Amino acid sequence: MASAALRVAVRRLSQHSSPRAPVLLRQMFEPKSCTYTYLLGDPESREALLIDPVLETAQRDAHLVKELGLKLLYAVNTHCHADHITGSGVLRSLLPGCQSVISRLSGAQADVHIEEGDSIRFGRFALETRASPGHTPGCVTFVLNDQSMAFTGDALLIRGCGRTDFQQGCARTLYHSVHEKIFTLPGNCLIYPAHDYHGLTVSTVEEERTLNPRLTLSCEEFIKVMDNLNLPKPKQIDFAVPANMRCGVQTPPS
Repeated sequence: MASAALRVAVRRLSQHSSPRAPVLLRQMFEPKSCTYTYLLGDPESREALLIDPVLETAQRDAHLVKELGLKLLYAVNTHCHADHITGSGVLRSLLPGCQSVISRLSGAQADVHIEEGDSIRFGRFALETRASPGHTPGCVTFVLNDQSMAFTGDALLIRGCGRTDFQQGCARTLYHSVHEKIFTLPGNCLIYPAHDYHGLTVSTVEEERTLNPRLTLSCEEFIKVMDNLNLPKPKQIDFAVPANMRCGVQTPPS
């Protein structure tokens, strides 16, 4: 009787619980600017989006989208990049129906402008927009709707953060953005940055809260560190920023 009852219970459980496929995630790398591009998709609806595509790898990304049988709804940028030209403009041509997305505060052109609290939906999933300025005024972090992962752009890197010495950057603003908008997420939330220069691919909120050598400092100590980095000027900034202000599409001469 016990075994029969157990079989009935298992059968009822299988009838009433239908595990849903988790979000599809692919992390891709562009070596010249050390940029990560992320493809997220809903395996059921086949709707998808790309985060921080790069011009040089747009063909690769479009091929993967087609290969996986996905419909790309959006090419999303975490901010107006200074170290590469976004691939969002080219992807609009390669994959008709795709729309470019960026923060309204970036001042850049796009099909869709987003603000704090906006959601970008693809199938059963959505990305919540969290304004995280400081590296640039228009930086945002995208958080998956179950808070299992966050795409932090240049605001928070693995054991580091974006610089604040150009594009209206502000160290104090960045410090508060990370502590108030990212470090308040669950500790096991995965952190996926826009760049990594040491071969690391993913971190967690708890790791960065406790191990990030810059953001575990006090705010005043953090500002001193950021003010004395003395980093060289990004190699592509003079043509990347103007191009990215036009969604990555250079305006042909008239």
